[in-house]
Amino acid sequence: MMRTLLVKLLLFSAFLVALLIIPAPVAAQSLGLAPAEIRANFKPGQLIQFDLTVSNDGGTPVVMRTSVMDLWYNEKTNEKVFGPPGSLPRSASNWIEFVPRNFTAPAHGTGKVKVVITPSPSATGGYYAVLFVESKPELARAATSEQKAVYTNMRLGALILLSADSAENYNIEVTDAKFTPPSRNQNLELEFQIANKSNSHIFPQVRLAILNANKELVARAESEPRRFFPDQKDSMKVSWPGSLPGGDYMAILTVVYGKDKVYTQDFPFTLSREQQGAAK
Repeated sequence: MMRTLLVKLLLFSAFLVALLIIPAPVAAQSLGLAPAEIRANFKPGQLIQFDLTVSNDGGTPVVMRTSVMDLWYNEKTNEKVFGPPGSLPRSASNWIEFVPRNFTAPAHGTGKVKVVITPSPSATGGYYAVLFVESKPELARAATSEQKAVYTNMRLGALILLSADSAENYNIEVTDAKFTPPSRNQNLELEFQIANKSNSHIFPQVRLAILNANKELVARAESEPRRFFPDQKDSMKVSWPGSLPGGDYMAILTVVYGKDKVYTQDFPFTLSREQQGAAK
């Protein structure tokens, strides 16, 4: 009996030791950066200052380092592209400093870094960059006889969109407009190309109003704003899913861009009885 009890105690002690030597899972770090985009007007030669904040939901402090790159777009795909400071058009990268360049985001807290921008006195129009904060690489998987050690880190970015105050020249060009009236099998749609002929970025807001033969508003639609860098060209589309009775109509396209700049274009159309009805 005593021997059986001793064996059980030894087994229980071994179990407790096993629990103590099993490593606890490492809590994943969760980092966030705010703001994700900064839009600012500036007077050439005058400083711009603001804070970037990194939130850390993890249980350990994270050391962050800062860097800056150029921001532009791919002319074929219209996707964002990054480049070394001074390598892309309308670069703001060489105007930017971080204070301090390295900082710590405390566990379950936030860390801040000040961004100081000194625009050129001769600046006109828009200038662009992307700010990065990057954590120190940490060991994620130890090396073995068959595999190398794996290190991971996190990199967060914030876009910088600057515009020289009172030195912007806003203009757009709308081409290749294709208007499709509503039918039983298709929504009303208007698709077109916008070319930003401005020397600064724009966020065109597209609206469509539909008037009947008595010039009464019978429908309206709008699309989400899109960012266009200087000289960037891309398509935009607005649609309306409703139905209209047969008759004569006027669709009026309005594009609001820049500082209250407006472009308009009319699209008259007629619906027969066979064309009535919403898209199915």
